[in-house]
Amino acid sequence: MRLAKYLAHAGVASRRAAEAIIADGRVRIGGDVVTDPARDVDGTVPVSVDGNAVAIGDDKTVWIVHKPRGVVSTAKDTHDRPTVVDMVDAPGTRLYPVGRLDADTTGLILLTDDGDLANRLTHPRYEVPKVYVASVGRGGIAVPDQALRRLREGVQLDDGRTAPAGVRQLKPGVLEITLREGRKRQIKRMCTEVGHPVHRLQRVAFGPLRLGDLREGKVRRLTPAEVQRLRDAAAPPDRASG
Repeated sequence: MRLAKYLAHAGVASRRAAEAIIADGRVRIGGDVVTDPARDVDGTVPVSVDGNAVAIGDDKTVWIVHKPRGVVSTAKDTHDRPTVVDMVDAPGTRLYPVGRLDADTTGLILLTDDGDLANRLTHPRYEVPKVYVASVGRGGIAVPDQALRRLREGVQLDDGRTAPAGVRQLKPGVLEITLREGRKRQIKRMCTEVGHPVHRLQRVAFGPLRLGDLREGKVRRLTPAEVQRLRDAAAPPDRASG
């Protein structure tokens, strides 16, 4: 595995930012400073950054879940309702949801035991996009352009004005909405504010990941390549350009 990729998998930084760290002479393999990001690493020789050992941990996992209606997005529920964590068979691993979906919202939610990654994926600073499909108003009736424009430009809610959103009308009364922030019940409140309440909501994408053909109620563990794509999507802004 190339050194830059190794550092990215170890959670040091995105691959692009790792290349800059290597070029700055901050990385050693064994006792030698290495400035070539393509240097091969097999894990048999210690790697360090700024004197701190780094390694790819095998214990961190990320799962994608297609959450059904009625399942809550918590690790435990005081009312004994089914949770997204209950859906994953991962003995010995303490998984936590990455963000939340309302109980009546379906679609893509991630579970992980990697707290740093979870924080970066949900923190507004990193602006990781999340895409939803919302059925609004009365079925089959198009949302007027004025309401779509308000959603795109930002809507004044009781907790402040929302950030600009990506909004497309897929067909009359069905909107695809892309957010880069995550307030409680945000899409439902936005659509209600413009006069088109949501009666069905599904999240179809989170960063670079999409539901694809994962059926409702099904789960799967992400591949290392998919996890790396998530890390790249949530790279700190001050590093992503480095």
